[in-house]
Amino acid sequence: MPTSFNQRIIDEFRAAGGTVGGPFEGGDLLLLTTTGARSGAEHTVPLGYVRDGAHLLVVASAGGAPRHPAWYHNLLAHPLVRVEVGTEVFAARAVPAEGARRDRLFAQMVRTAPGYADYQSRTARTLPVVVLERARPGTAEGSQAVPTLADKLIEVHTGLREQVRALRAEAEAHVAERAAHQGPGAPPAPGLGLQLRRHCLEFCAWLEFHHTSEDTHVFPSLARHHPELRPVLDRLGDEHRTFARVQGELLTLLDSIDTAEPALFLATLDDLSQRLDAHLDHEEESLLPALAEIPFPPV
Repeated sequence: MPTSFNQRIIDEFRAAGGTVGGPFEGGDLLLLTTTGARSGAEHTVPLGYVRDGAHLLVVASAGGAPRHPAWYHNLLAHPLVRVEVGTEVFAARAVPAEGARRDRLFAQMVRTAPGYADYQSRTARTLPVVVLERARPGTAEGSQAVPTLADKLIEVHTGLREQVRALRAEAEAHVAERAAHQGPGAPPAPGLGLQLRRHCLEFCAWLEFHHTSEDTHVFPSLARHHPELRPVLDRLGDEHRTFARVQGELLTLLDSIDTAEPALFLATLDDLSQRLDAHLDHEEESLLPALAEIPFPPV
């Protein structure tokens, strides 16, 4: 549970449209809601932040305490979080920065808020810098709801494509770090391996849910009302089963990401990405005209 001090800040933040007084007056403050690593319950904390392009940066400083704050452990277990900035609320993916990127972003934080340097001087642990990336467009609470099932399909497909791009970028970074290793001993096993696993599991679970929803509900309904689409729907259903097999291969590779052959992992990921793009393009071309006539949520 948040402390009474934090709760007062949270209440004032929400009541005043994202502004607070007292020691935080005039500062950039957000509310971060994480899912408890053990309890599964939601926890909200107020945090200072710095913008880095389209992303927001927060530091797990805990005032320089010797241990990471609870919210940081929560997002390691559940990286999908909710962010409140001003009056905007949106879903985000929390990704701890590592290595040189972490050092660069922390220096950026210190230039904006020098107090973080003081917090770092108080503790032997390296203060984590967490990058908050919007999970996908169209998910902000209070934003206009998508009017048709066609719009919803585009929203979900955009999110799926973003997931693949994020996974590919992290895979490349992991491979590059291992390739740069020199000297005796085993190559480094950075925490990025855990991030790779998390991103992939999130992506695969999302893709499975999307396909299951289509196979169970959307496609049968479309086939009844648009029998001319049945050949297309049958082909898309077959592709869903192919994706399930490729996902299984990818998850097997992730179980041994630090020892797996990098080229094989990247080749499998590229194969999945190419098939996914072709599948989504074909689905949109074939189904959007019919789905545009169906309101969302469907009646």
